[in-house]
Amino acid sequence: MDDYEKWEQDCKKIKKANKGLLNEFEAWLKAAGLSEKTIKKHLENVDFYLNEYLLYEDAIEAKDGAGDVGMFLGYWFIKKAMWASKSSIKSNATSLKKFYTFMHEKGLIEKEELTELKQEIKEEMPEWLETLDRYDDPSVEDVWC
Repeated sequence: MDDYEKWEQDCKKIKKANKGLLNEFEAWLKAAGLSEKTIKKHLENVDFYLNEYLLYEDAIEAKDGAGDVGMFLGYWFIKKAMWASKSSIKSNATSLKKFYTFMHEKGLIEKEELTELKQEIKEEMPEWLETLDRYDDPSVEDVWC
């Protein structure tokens, strides 16, 4: 089996596991009393992160993805998601904080990882939003400076 076949096989297994996690996350959100509309948005955001971004180049499991949120929101999402906007970046950040809080409560990530994720989002959000502005401005030559 070549590397590509192994990656495909790993991704298939991870997607199946992610489906179960997303179902549990949905129940967790319902138990928190969120509206159906809000739950749907969180599930869409987290599904995109888990099944598109974390599986884009490598086969990364959800529990190992908490440290990748910065690269996702500050670079990949801006480049790859045609719907990237200030509100969608903020919405994804909120969804990912909720998801990884859920993952911590399940015992799948350490408290330290959750704390680092939340701190990174808090500290880096202004820069991510500025990067989006530069990306959307045709007069800017070096978007990623």
